[in-house]
Amino acid sequence: MKRSLLCGIALLTSGAACAAPSAPALVDAAWVAAHTCKPGIVLLDIRNPIGGGGDLTAYLRDHIPCAVYSNYATGGWRIKVDGAPGLVPPIPALEKLIGGLGISNNTHVVIYTGGTNATDMGGAARVFWTFKYLGDNNVSILDGGYAAYVAAKHPLQPGFNKPVAADFVARPRPELLASEQDVQHAMKAGIPLVDNRPSAQYLGINRTNVVVRNGTIPGARNLPENWITRNDGGMFRSPQALRALYVAAHVPTRGKQITFCNTGHWAALGWFTSYELLGDKQARMYAGSMSQWSRNPALPVVRKVRD
Repeated sequence: MKRSLLCGIALLTSGAACAAPSAPALVDAAWVAAHTCKPGIVLLDIRNPIGGGGDLTAYLRDHIPCAVYSNYATGGWRIKVDGAPGLVPPIPALEKLIGGLGISNNTHVVIYTGGTNATDMGGAARVFWTFKYLGDNNVSILDGGYAAYVAAKHPLQPGFNKPVAADFVARPRPELLASEQDVQHAMKAGIPLVDNRPSAQYLGINRTNVVVRNGTIPGARNLPENWITRNDGGMFRSPQALRALYVAAHVPTRGKQITFCNTGHWAALGWFTSYELLGDKQARMYAGSMSQWSRNPALPVVRKVRD
């Protein structure tokens, strides 16, 4: 039976809306060029200075045709709670943000950043994770970001595309989000905790200003963010290469695991890799990460190397 007929029966019998079909997690520049400005597709430009990806000025100068803009750093995708940045905003706020970008539950969203490095691609992964957490499977990331699109010499567009507001209704999937308590349980139960920060931060040699104690969560394994993309660029490595890197980092590709970093940015990149590219549907992300964990003096932090 065709999907449209099944949806019609569901609407008549239950009044429930049909879920949008699952989109490919990654699309390439050729796919994007062939689908720009088509009904039902929204290209979401989230370039900002994080990772050298650009900002609104860069968007106004040129962007992929028909793309709408939202600043990942300041647009409301993450919030600060009790001093810890990177937390998930209230669901009504996210619904308003997404609807205001012209995105409904039936829209296929394609997210792109500058594509300059793994940190930059982490922004796309975090927004992708947000859509998935809100129950929307019809979302993709442009592999290689804006840089890959430009390198392929596809057409660009200047100016600002004002979105027409739409209704977006979340259907939350809390199983994708790990809480501080979930991490404590995983630590005690031996469930893999994956630290996606650079090795110097994992070892405790360095820390960012959003983390108050050097080190990592006891028992965590380190799979740095810049392993995930080719030569720390904007293109994801092949699943075969990623599996080899997971083996080298002693991180399983099946079963429960929780990714974390400083603010749920690199952790989203690690989660995207585990959940989407390697197919581990039990992977979760700890959005609070070390910015939240390190602020609680009752929670342990292990520093592997001291000055």
